[in-house]
Amino acid sequence: MARRRAILCAEAMISKERGFPLSKDDLAKVEGVITKATGGGNYIITLESGATVRAKLSGAMKRYKIRVIEGDRVTVGVSLYDPTHGLIVYRHKT
Repeated sequence: MARRRAILCAEAMISKERGFPLSKDDLAKVEGVITKATGGGNYIITLESGATVRAKLSGAMKRYKIRVIEGDRVTVGVSLYDPTHGLIVYRHKT
């Protein structure tokens, strides 16, 4: 059983090195403001640095039905490999 677990951990590390999807913990967290809500659950977010990012809601935010609208401050997890796409992970209170 322990050997099987070690093999699975090694395979996960190898797949991460090959460019397979990253987990939420591997994303860079940046803050921004939602400027536009587009169709299909996508949002255009303007970051504090002035850059724009397309982002979707994370699974936990969908599960607990946390709604976001234009003008909300949010924390976005941005991949280091593709900084134009992100995942909304937190909605700040006003």
